[in-house]
Amino acid sequence: MAARSLWAVRRRVQHLLASVTASDGRGCLHPFSTATQRTAGEDCSSEDPPDELGPSLAERALKLKAVKLEKEVQDLTVRYQRALADGENIRRRTQRCVEDAKIFGIQSFCKDLVEVADILEKTTESISEETEPGDQKLSLEKIFRGLSLLEAKLKSVFAKHGLEKMSPIGDKYDPHEHELICHVPADGVQPGTVALVRQDGYKLHGRTIRLAQVEVAVESQRRL
Repeated sequence: MAARSLWAVRRRVQHLLASVTASDGRGCLHPFSTATQRTAGEDCSSEDPPDELGPSLAERALKLKAVKLEKEVQDLTVRYQRALADGENIRRRTQRCVEDAKIFGIQSFCKDLVEVADILEKTTESISEETEPGDQKLSLEKIFRGLSLLEAKLKSVFAKHGLEKMSPIGDKYDPHEHELICHVPADGVQPGTVALVRQDGYKLHGRTIRLAQVEVAVESQRRL
């Protein structure tokens, strides 16, 4: 844009200089007499001021244009610096959010697990305070009730956070979800399927986070 403006100003200056030169030529040529020469001289002298004013107008226009361009450059510089500062602030806020997410990402899960710990603690206190010595049956009943509550609460917490237990008995063996422990004879079970689960696997929102340890049924001759 600045180059275009300077080019236009140069064209204008050239046009002014050409017009001034043409006017000088018309006023000063063909001096037939002294009067004519005097008149021509007067005409030439009368044309001198525009000849002197021409460049000054062009210079003034160039100066005004330069001032305008300088203001535009300053404005663009300020806007660029502000954009850089905003970008840096956004980067720092994003980095802080990422760090907070790493640290407090399991905050909700931990809050729910605290309730599980409360149930376990209350069950332990109840058994130690209320059970009479030698009354093993009552103790076992309280332990069973406490563990049942604990298991139910854990299942509720897991379901709330998208944690799902895998019990793949009878499912086809999948190396992405199952860890093969050994092969067993396919007695009444379809070969290539899970016959026994030694340890349950878990998925978090559909992603396997722990493989299920399984025994896979195979035909007798292929048993390892």
